[in-house]
Amino acid sequence: MNDLEEMLKAMGLRSWEELYSDVPREVWKDKIDIPSMTEIELYRYARALAEKNRDFLTMPSFLGAGVYIHYIPPAVLEIAGRSEFYTSYTPYQAEISQGMLQTLFEYQSVIAELTGMDVANSSMYDASTALAEAARMAYRINRRKEVLVPENLYWEKESVLKNYIAGLGMQIKKYPLNEKGMVDIEALKTMVNENTAMVYVETPNFFGVIDEKVTKIKELLPKKTIYVVGVNPLSLAILKAPGEYGADIVVGEGQILGNPASFGGPLLGIFATRKEYVRKMPGRLIGETVDAEGRRAFVMTLQTREQHIRRGKATSNICSNEALCAVLSVAYVAYYGANGLKELAKKNMDNARMLMAKLRNAGFRAPVFDAPHFNEFLVELPGNPHNIAKELLKYGVHGGLPVNEGCYRNVPNSMLLATTEMHREEDMDKLVSALREVV
Repeated sequence: MNDLEEMLKAMGLRSWEELYSDVPREVWKDKIDIPSMTEIELYRYARALAEKNRDFLTMPSFLGAGVYIHYIPPAVLEIAGRSEFYTSYTPYQAEISQGMLQTLFEYQSVIAELTGMDVANSSMYDASTALAEAARMAYRINRRKEVLVPENLYWEKESVLKNYIAGLGMQIKKYPLNEKGMVDIEALKTMVNENTAMVYVETPNFFGVIDEKVTKIKELLPKKTIYVVGVNPLSLAILKAPGEYGADIVVGEGQILGNPASFGGPLLGIFATRKEYVRKMPGRLIGETVDAEGRRAFVMTLQTREQHIRRGKATSNICSNEALCAVLSVAYVAYYGANGLKELAKKNMDNARMLMAKLRNAGFRAPVFDAPHFNEFLVELPGNPHNIAKELLKYGVHGGLPVNEGCYRNVPNSMLLATTEMHREEDMDKLVSALREVV
């Protein structure tokens, strides 16, 4: 009896195939061939398999649409990797969780400052659930049932939003964008009424457009209609904070701040609001106080969640928190500082402009919308963008998100390309060259 047979016998299995009984057979059939080998031989074998994978540095990627590849300084990963953070769970007992509580307090402070809002919670699951929770919060405030969103709302956010508000009987209505890919103010005026619970805008929006119209929307809304703004937090280092132009709630994706793209998660939902609405806010709020001896201390100030004493009045069903992701974000912001974040944001915008220019010189229409963009934009393509994306892989380039003609009004077959500080000029040249070959 060899080692494999002995191991299977000890596990009560008849063959190694039974180890994969929960995995569909077509996934592994004829693809797994593990010969009998020693531990070090297995290690070398696994390394050889891993070397077939392609990462960003060997195969540049221009995929964004919510999750982005940014450089994460080793110091940030080192801080978040400390056992005090890495193994911590929800800090129910404040007296033994001061370090985590203070870190989350600092995270809230950073988000509040970036967004220009009074308070921020200790994060949601992701940007999609943050938007959905904003809609539910709007309902708690005004008991209205219409949610106005832009016609180019990403399908994933729309799906989550529909799911979250279905039980409340709320409805989603889409307002149009103008020829520049910005909010059509006149059309929006005709759609807002006394039953509008909230109006949601994004800047930069799904097409990467920095929407200058967002500063004029609050004055159009009826009393108690909640104004929600979706943001890329890095862009706030150079753009006006939503709190300065009347936002009631600000949501966004915090993965951008120091969290690896990984395989699309875990993510970090940003959620900030005005002080007057803090009792309606989902999640939890960490606050600063003093202990019995007058020393600075931190506690969970508000935590109206379903597993706590106020469960009958719970404002959220989020049981755990993206605390480690928040630790990464606050360490990332602290590492760069205000000036560093500003330079980083400018670099992202400059790279997008450089790529646009290279694509235009190669005969492509880029960007599709004649408007200011942050770090991503649409480039028009002369064929099916899904097929083109597959072909680009053969040239060692991972393209952007395919956008089919007809998916969005007045948008042709396109690809949403994202750039960050990670992209070099030679990476852009590689993409442009590959696109020319493919199309």
